[in-house]
Amino acid sequence: MAARPRTLPAAIAPVLVGTAAAIEEAGELPRVGAFIAALIGSIFIQIGTNLANDYSDAKRGADTVDRLGPVRVTAAGLVAPRSVLIATWLAFGIAVVAGIYLATVAGWLIIAVGAASIAAGVLYTGGPRPYGYAGLGELFVFLFFGLVAVNGSYYVQLERLDWLPFGLSIAVGCLATAILVVNNVRDVETDRRAGKRTLAVRLGRQDARRLYGALLVSAYAALLAIVTSRGGPWWALLGLLSVPMTMRPARLVATRTDGPSLNGALAATGALLGVFSLLVSAGLLIAA
Repeated sequence: MAARPRTLPAAIAPVLVGTAAAIEEAGELPRVGAFIAALIGSIFIQIGTNLANDYSDAKRGADTVDRLGPVRVTAAGLVAPRSVLIATWLAFGIAVVAGIYLATVAGWLIIAVGAASIAAGVLYTGGPRPYGYAGLGELFVFLFFGLVAVNGSYYVQLERLDWLPFGLSIAVGCLATAILVVNNVRDVETDRRAGKRTLAVRLGRQDARRLYGALLVSAYAALLAIVTSRGGPWWALLGLLSVPMTMRPARLVATRTDGPSLNGALAATGALLGVFSLLVSAGLLIAA
């Protein structure tokens, strides 16, 4: 429960897209081991972040009995805080092992990227000044689950960067950020009472809803822009087939305030990110 497996599309999607972009460029998968290590590293950084969030929010009193989201195991007393903390560092430890392997094949720059990613996961709700409590969570999700993860997955294959993965990283980052926006729109009242100044709390529910819609539009605009500006690969536009999946969560976020509806929107946004990324990746593989 604390690992929150439903959030894992946000970790898997950028690795798939970045790797598929590398295959489209090279005509083959240059480094199978690097793909597997990147996937493992990304998944366990996400799991470690979720565990750290569960632990830190309970410690700060942000997860209370009146929250609308799923049960948090530390706050609910289902797991001892020390056990959650140990699990957090075990997850990050697995990610470190994957990162060390990536550094051996793609250079030690990967260690710096991995260290920054883990630090971002811990400091989201941990440390003396958690940035998630200051309204910066969405910015960091966009950076690390979009720009860093997609371009990093491309880099460990070809050891260079390009405009195609950069443009795709913007699209993926927008959808990953939209997941957090839904989460924070759902929790806006309980977060406000707990002193957790998320972006949704700072903007207010209505403007946060508008941000969610803008992120969905921006994701597809970024996909169209990068493909048309480069004159291809046109098969990447298969991602547009996921547009109908935006309708239900967009409607729920715009009109509902109850937990079950917004939890449904959260799950639907995660599914949207997963399907979008699979379709884009499939298009890139076809183009290769």
